[in-house]
Amino acid sequence: MLEKLSAIEEKYTLLCRKMTEPEVYSDPAEYARVAREQKELEPVAETFRRYKRALDDMESARALLADPELRELAKEELETAHGEAQALEEELKLLLLPRDPNDGRSVIMEIRGGVGGEEGMLFAHDLYRMYSMYAERRGFKIEVVNVSETEMGGIKEISFMVEGRDAWSRLKFESGVHRVQRIPETESQGRIHTSAATVAVLPEAQEVEFELNPADLQIDTFRSSGAGGQHINKTESAIRITHLPTGTVVECQDERSQYKNKDRAMKILRSKLYEAEQQRQHSERAAQRRSQVGSGDRSERIRTYNFPQNRLTDHRLEGESKNFNLQSVINGDMDELIDALTTAERAEQLRSGTE
Repeated sequence: MLEKLSAIEEKYTLLCRKMTEPEVYSDPAEYARVAREQKELEPVAETFRRYKRALDDMESARALLADPELRELAKEELETAHGEAQALEEELKLLLLPRDPNDGRSVIMEIRGGVGGEEGMLFAHDLYRMYSMYAERRGFKIEVVNVSETEMGGIKEISFMVEGRDAWSRLKFESGVHRVQRIPETESQGRIHTSAATVAVLPEAQEVEFELNPADLQIDTFRSSGAGGQHINKTESAIRITHLPTGTVVECQDERSQYKNKDRAMKILRSKLYEAEQQRQHSERAAQRRSQVGSGDRSERIRTYNFPQNRLTDHRLEGESKNFNLQSVINGDMDELIDALTTAERAEQLRSGTE
């Protein structure tokens, strides 16, 4: 591990020096590339430097143990430095874990009302609101691509883009079935109903990563529509793209510009096909990837929102750490929940690496 850390520190130092070279900072594209790589290595390099300082402090404290007058002080310093070195060593193990290649990407999310009829669709709306409020907290930008609403304010299905650095790393655990237990507003006898909605999260694919053959695409235009006659567009600006080889269909009707709708629909189609290709390539590792944070399969129930008890339970976590304050999370305060899932994923990676 020390050899790998030394190599990373050396490369980080080289990149820092390179950013000051005229041929680099005078070239915006090259400067951005070097700066991005330097920023990725910075947490590991800086933590390793702190770790080496802690080791040096331990050696200095040990040297003072032979002095009777300084022995007690040296013992305290040695204990402090030893504790810091141990903590930094664990932090470095986590930092050296393989990084999800999609972590820095924006994402495309889809929510669909599931079992429970109208109540399931109202819950789908609540989930969209939750993600919107969380995105605002994190400084992410949300753009709705396509939405089908109900007369009562529910959502049959909605597709939207969440743009921002590390959007995938924060939202990738949301794929799956979300179950809700609560008393619907339409329930006259106060009975608790159980409904569900499904969430899919796709990393946004770049054009260079997945090229689309125009001959494989069927592109149709139609007029936008909405619940109760809302958002109706009198021109045929809405776009439907069908990928003929796979039968994958994407619609976009949020923009009034046909060009913008087509551009967004192509982005989503590319991301869907990219995800399918990734899953195909990694299917042989599926068992290894099924950790306590789940496989991300949309058929998997990942979470229960119990409104009467104001408790949110994530079924991929263990013990008391799986329960959270529902009102906080549903109002966009999701960081504690997402941090717990991230920690669980890293712990599983560490266990897998030592087996």
